[in-house]
Amino acid sequence: MAASDDAASGEQPCDLVTVPAREGLEAVDILRLRHRVGPVLHDREGDTLGFLVPPGTAEGWDLPGSACTQTFGAPPRGKQPPVSGSGWLVPPGGATGDTTEPDRLRAALREAVTLLRAVDRCQ
Repeated sequence: MAASDDAASGEQPCDLVTVPAREGLEAVDILRLRHRVGPVLHDREGDTLGFLVPPGTAEGWDLPGSACTQTFGAPPRGKQPPVSGSGWLVPPGGATGDTTEPDRLRAALREAVTLLRAVDRCQ
């Protein structure tokens, strides 16, 4: 996912954590069950998910298998996603927050990877 070149005026910048779709879908479920999840993007091919997180997250993001870049904030309901070539998995109106809390996202992604490794070993 690449950040859109044209930032909508008035929107607050945020960061975007991108992860492989398999781990991201598990993390979305974990966050929905235990905490809150902000808007989540998916790329059109279904390879990656992107979690909108507060600005400044990219500076300290260090989780292997993911990337964090700056993009532009969650638009109001009904607007196009802030990243070109993407759609909403969890739209702003369906999210339980404006962004996902980075420490909770990091923990959910780690748990998702551990869970998926255990599932893969059992197959």
